[in-house]
Amino acid sequence: MFACLTLLVTGCGSAKAGSPVPNGAEAAKYVSAKFSATLDKLGNQFSGTDAKKSVQDTFARFDQQKINSTVSAVQLGRPPSRLSRNHSNLDSNEFLDTFHPANSPVEYMLLGPVYASLAPTHWVSMPYTGGDLNECFWAGSQGLCKMLSTVSDAVDHGRAKTARSAPDGSLELTTDVTLGSFLDNRVVVFPQSILDKITPAMKAQTLAARLVLDAKGRLTEIRLSGLVRGSGHEVELNEHYRLDGTPTENDLPKVPDPADVTVLPDSAAVSDFYARMREIQGR
Repeated sequence: MFACLTLLVTGCGSAKAGSPVPNGAEAAKYVSAKFSATLDKLGNQFSGTDAKKSVQDTFARFDQQKINSTVSAVQLGRPPSRLSRNHSNLDSNEFLDTFHPANSPVEYMLLGPVYASLAPTHWVSMPYTGGDLNECFWAGSQGLCKMLSTVSDAVDHGRAKTARSAPDGSLELTTDVTLGSFLDNRVVVFPQSILDKITPAMKAQTLAARLVLDAKGRLTEIRLSGLVRGSGHEVELNEHYRLDGTPTENDLPKVPDPADVTVLPDSAAVSDFYARMREIQGR
């Protein structure tokens, strides 16, 4: 699913500093040729072994309806402790922070005031079900993985545009991705009432994608953005992921006081909790 990222790390990095690798149709051939050769290495990119600190901004607009939020995330240690903070930029009271301490059998969620009715305490805990799953199942990387899947779809369909190395050894790749692929990969999840108004012709229109890797082949930034119009409607999207420095223990919260934690002991309790959360989010 993420062969594009791995091929860039293992293949495109061989370009001379400051020079473009083939553009246009040649870039598509160049990328596609490397694509299948790196499939076996995909897991290395999301194994959860690398310390990282990241920010992902989401802006989505359908006509006058908007989503504007930021997910900041920290992964640190082996095995890792993981923190993701999902905060609305439209309402400071709407946020959900999820924290899984290394080796803990439970993960914790801090409820913003909008979600205060879900529990009598600030925190809830629930059984940790991530196990040995890779980073893409963690809220801190889900958005990134969906973006990379969208780019991967574009490369598969020959939409790669340019790849250019910089004097510092970094690499930039640009491509076009369709709105349809963006929606199919659920980079942003629109309600069905909006999806019903997005026509096939709108889904065929494209957004711009830009990826940047550092000299060591590490993905440092990816952005998908653009404006799509059709049938009297507008869809504006700007999804931007980037690394945000070096994480430290100070970036992680302390395990919450048990007196301030409501325990969700099993899958039934967790399912009920999320069902009530969806009711709040759907208002």
